[in-house]
Amino acid sequence: MELIVTVLLAFPLGLALRSRTAAYLTYIAVHSFVFTFQSLVLLRAWTGGDTSAFPADADTVPWSYGLVNAVIYAAGLGLVALGRRVRSRRAARPAQAADLAG
Repeated sequence: MELIVTVLLAFPLGLALRSRTAAYLTYIAVHSFVFTFQSLVLLRAWTGGDTSAFPADADTVPWSYGLVNAVIYAAGLGLVALGRRVRSRRAARPAQAADLAG
């Protein structure tokens, strides 16, 4: 769920929003909600006996879950930055008139 939102939202946010701060804060806000919701769903499944996301032992720290989510989060921030870079390059490029005489 988090990966899908990151792929679909991060780059367009960087590209569409005029303010860099607004683009990053919007991504952070959406990611925070999706991450919390995803964690809640996985935690509910874990309490029901599913150990695919978290270890069966409650005393074990799920480092792999944290690492994967940190990588997805960093990739999303990178996609926002890439969107910002594409936006600034498009804005810096002079508009070219179409040659209709052809």
